[in-house]
Amino acid sequence: MASVTSLAASVHQRVADALSAALPEAGAADPLLRRSDRADFQANGMLALAKKLKGNPRELAAQVVEGIPAGDGAVIKEVEVSGPGFLNITVADEAIIKTLAERAADDRLGVPYATAPGTTVIDYAQPNVAKEMHVGHLRSAVIGAAMTEILEFTGEKVVRRHHIGDWGTQFGMLIQYLIEHPHELDHEGGAVSGEEAMSNLNRLYKASRGLFDSDEEFKERARRRVVDLQAGDEETLALWRRFVDESKIYFYSVFNKLDMEIRDVDVVGESGYNDMLEETCRILEETGVAVRSDGALCVFFDDVKGPDGNPTPLIVKKSNGGYGYAATDLSAIRDRVQNLGASTLLYVVDARQSLHFKMVFETARRAGWLGDKVDAVQLAFGTVLGKDGKPFKTREGETVRLVDLLDEAIERATTVVREKNNEKIALTEEEIVANGVQIGIGAVKYADLSTSASRDYKFDLDQMVSLNGDTSVYLQYAYARIQSILRLSGDARPAAHPELELAPAERALGLHLDQLSEVLAEVAGSFEPHKLAAYLYQLASLYTTFYDQCPVLKAEGGPDQIANRLFLCDLTARTLHQGMALLGIRTPERL
Repeated sequence: MASVTSLAASVHQRVADALSAALPEAGAADPLLRRSDRADFQANGMLALAKKLKGNPRELAAQVVEGIPAGDGAVIKEVEVSGPGFLNITVADEAIIKTLAERAADDRLGVPYATAPGTTVIDYAQPNVAKEMHVGHLRSAVIGAAMTEILEFTGEKVVRRHHIGDWGTQFGMLIQYLIEHPHELDHEGGAVSGEEAMSNLNRLYKASRGLFDSDEEFKERARRRVVDLQAGDEETLALWRRFVDESKIYFYSVFNKLDMEIRDVDVVGESGYNDMLEETCRILEETGVAVRSDGALCVFFDDVKGPDGNPTPLIVKKSNGGYGYAATDLSAIRDRVQNLGASTLLYVVDARQSLHFKMVFETARRAGWLGDKVDAVQLAFGTVLGKDGKPFKTREGETVRLVDLLDEAIERATTVVREKNNEKIALTEEEIVANGVQIGIGAVKYADLSTSASRDYKFDLDQMVSLNGDTSVYLQYAYARIQSILRLSGDARPAAHPELELAPAERALGLHLDQLSEVLAEVAGSFEPHKLAAYLYQLASLYTTFYDQCPVLKAEGGPDQIANRLFLCDLTARTLHQGMALLGIRTPERL
């Protein structure tokens, strides 16, 4: 089905046409249309245009009004000149319902595909091999997964990349210990759970670290093992792969609990670019982008200086011949642009790494790997804070394990569901458990996604699982309430009736439903998923007002009004369901 022209776009076009007709010498002038609390829309473009042409804005506004088709059968019901020359525009009830009916007839709710989609490679969810995932890993995974869904929904080709930390000197210590204690990663009972896998890795890491710190001979053997690893020694690589595979069992169990699919083919860690590192360095040096400084290969920037005022370089290759993180990141850019055909590189990475990525992106531009046709963006995110406003820690001052945080969210949510359950709702134990998982995980994701990514946010589970306020539970409850109404509707069916007059709450809900396309286009263009969360919260709030003020199954206007209100209910539920799905959040049918 063709995309649906929104009411805002229809009104904008009619006002723009009238403006051009009233002042042909002005050309294609922008009416500057926006939503308004004085009417449905307000157009402010007459003020700037009148100033430019040295005319009277109210007189110009009056001329424009004469050229706008309004009244019976038109999109616009009435236009009023206000203040110094504003146009307050009210849309016809009939136009609202007709437009929503077009949206309802489309599986995509009338959301168009992007006119010129490209290929976005998105780098998110980046845990480290042989290390436990903690609360600091949450935001990259949640924000990255949501942006992936949103971009794909708009028609963008999205390539996922999980740049896991799977290389480095610590593997010499781990591998050497495993060689000398060969059964530490054995699984006696066959398949192993994620928790068991992490327990094995933790035990092995602590033991090898203890030996590394206390035994100089073991430390020397471990360092030689790093050299073997980097040289591609087969025995060493085989043991390294065991650590990676064991870690993946754990990673995938955590991501599964987060209700997030991470595919093996998309996991390309630091090691995946090893074969490119030397060539990357050679190209940078030969082109003069990087220079030697004290034996290291560096890139300098005029605007990046250290505390002493001296230039702080990006170190691509260390003086001892080792490669810095920059060499891997620059090689990844080369691969993603040249081999994956990326037009956009999106990095969902902690804001504290902003300087590093600023320097990496500028280096890639100087080298010609980024430019007019390829852009790189860091979707930088802030820190997860505790209720005290400080970085989230356990009572003992330790970093909070991500799996513990998720388990507690599910437990709290399940308790809330069980307490709210009654004879009228009558959820089974199976439904209580399932809803507890969906609400708990949804609460964690929504708290993250409803905050601008660049801001820190407080992790408060009591608030997250509350039925009141800006929470996922509030949105899930609105969806479940609609499903309950639809189940109780009997023979009545949702059907649009454009001929009916709408109550204020119906109009407000309908106008908001019509904004989905514009919101998604903005979110996809600016990489700001919190704007979708805000749209959905406002939708649920407007539905609550509608529910309180407009009886559905007992509507006084008879069967047609019942059908029309059921239609608004159904479209609201579909919009909530689709929007929440794009954020990675489930919508239980009964709650």
